[in-house]
Amino acid sequence: MSPRKLLATVALGLACLHPALAQEAYPSRPIQVINPYPPGGATDLMTRAMASVLAQRLGQPVVVVNRDGAAGAVGTAVAARATPDGYTLAFVPALVLSVLPVTQPNSGLHSDSLVPVCQMFSNGQAIAVRQDSRFHSLADVVAAAKAAPGSLTYGTLGIASIPHLAMLQWSRAAEVAITHVPYRGDAAVMTDVLGGRLDLAAIVLASASGRSDMRLLAVFDTTRNPAFPDVPTAIEQGFDVAPTSFGGLMAPKGTPADRIALLEAACAVAAEDEVYRAAIRRALQPAIYHTGAEAFGRRLAADIAQKAVLLRSINPTE
Repeated sequence: MSPRKLLATVALGLACLHPALAQEAYPSRPIQVINPYPPGGATDLMTRAMASVLAQRLGQPVVVVNRDGAAGAVGTAVAARATPDGYTLAFVPALVLSVLPVTQPNSGLHSDSLVPVCQMFSNGQAIAVRQDSRFHSLADVVAAAKAAPGSLTYGTLGIASIPHLAMLQWSRAAEVAITHVPYRGDAAVMTDVLGGRLDLAAIVLASASGRSDMRLLAVFDTTRNPAFPDVPTAIEQGFDVAPTSFGGLMAPKGTPADRIALLEAACAVAAEDEVYRAAIRRALQPAIYHTGAEAFGRRLAADIAQKAVLLRSINPTE
């Protein structure tokens, strides 16, 4: 069944099964989608593209509100505390439930503070080096790291960031010790790699877009990214790890299941709309970036369990 027919079927089912809600004609007023990051970034562009299509499908304005602060914890907490009626939602990465409850224990966030509606993005991570680096593959890095344990360095945008956790997962699979140097952003990391002060950069894949002064050794994902078709994944190079920063639309815990279903069906339409597809191309999304609530929930549960193991090995509150 096509997403458009699915949306119509869900709406008809609601009218038949829930007369009270049919009278309310959910949604009967504007829906607010909270983006817990500043405007202008890739996540913000995807949020707004999705919202414009949802508004058309649902027949009500879908307003994006940026509530940034505390690495996403501020806006996420606002969404989690909202009345669970389907009128306040959040467009967030999985880390707000898998990482922030651990790194920011006073935020009030828990792994079940929000429930999945639909996955709408999946940001790959990558390992990059300067163009004249002696490393041309992950095998080269492993050989050097085993020859001199702890001598190699890599930078990330911060402790317990997704690139940091991705490198932890990979280094354990590779059985090597590489020294982590935290920064405040990918740009600073790449600057020091280019300056020879770091051996490797662990970055969000999109940060490498348009750069000719760096070379990617590997992408952390299950398949190659369309924007970098010549760069092999870590899996292709013999390491069964594919940590990504995925996420999408979520709702406060307790939101009625039938309203989640209606939103999920509208998401399926939005994911195929050219307005949204244009946004995901700009954000260097992989071929598969959208799933429904059930698959999103399974992936989220696995991420929470995986991150719990990784976070126990570091002090993420430093």
